[in-house]
Amino acid sequence: MRFEVTILGSSSATPVFNRNPTAQLLNCNEKYYLIDCGEGTQQQLIKYNLKAARIDYIFISHLHGDHYFGLIGLLSSLHLNGRIKPIQIFGPEALLEILEVQFKYSDTVLRYPIEFFAIDPTQPAQIFENSELTVETIVLNHRIPTTGFIFKQKQRQRKLIKEKADLIPMAYYTALKKGMDIETPGGEMLLSEDYTTPAEPPRCYAYCSDTLYDERYFESIKDCDTLYHEATFLHELLDRAKETHHTTALQAAEVAKINNAKKLLIGHFSSRYKTLQMLLEEAQSVFENTELALEGKTFPL
Repeated sequence: MRFEVTILGSSSATPVFNRNPTAQLLNCNEKYYLIDCGEGTQQQLIKYNLKAARIDYIFISHLHGDHYFGLIGLLSSLHLNGRIKPIQIFGPEALLEILEVQFKYSDTVLRYPIEFFAIDPTQPAQIFENSELTVETIVLNHRIPTTGFIFKQKQRQRKLIKEKADLIPMAYYTALKKGMDIETPGGEMLLSEDYTTPAEPPRCYAYCSDTLYDERYFESIKDCDTLYHEATFLHELLDRAKETHHTTALQAAEVAKINNAKKLLIGHFSSRYKTLQMLLEEAQSVFENTELALEGKTFPL
């Protein structure tokens, strides 16, 4: 089962050469989930051959422009390209008003419905569920109300052993994959463990957008397989990070280490950094399994 994230934007505040504002595309079993939508997201989708029409779910962390200024353009292009199926958007309550005002004054009536779900930024909660995964919010500490998101796969059924599948009636497959043992009409016992293997353990991806280092959100992200955490500054600019309610690369690594993450991705880099190696090295000095959230790169989760 595919469970991966492609980085579309990794810059903070303003775009710089080769770095765009924040956006990521999560692929869970060929369903697309867009996480934030900074300016230029449409161009990035085109550049990396990712079809915007396949996005059915959009999650916006907060209302600073570098996290949603690309949304109006994306929604408008979907309309112009003939989309008719609904799209679900999860974000701050005021985001709906922003969308309505934009479409009102451009005299735009979308061909497709927007199903909008307002997020409570004060309490962590499950906000989405389908057959593949659940999505929960992470309450972060930024200058304005901000949430992160944690995407958790559901436990999948056991896998049928192909070499043994022809030995039993197809009618038994579903029960065996659910872990059930079956007694045949002839009295033979078919044990699930004899005909199936365990499914891969479910994985989770935690997305922490703009935030101060704050232990109050640690419980939400504990033991995640992959943690994305903003790392706007080097630690030498800790005072600036505190002033702007952001995190340093060193702090992001400490968050990953304390909360037992298996892998850390860092992003949301300040435009002052033309190269990113120092940020990577600083984080790796605390948490070795750290990678830069480089644009165009797809990370298996």
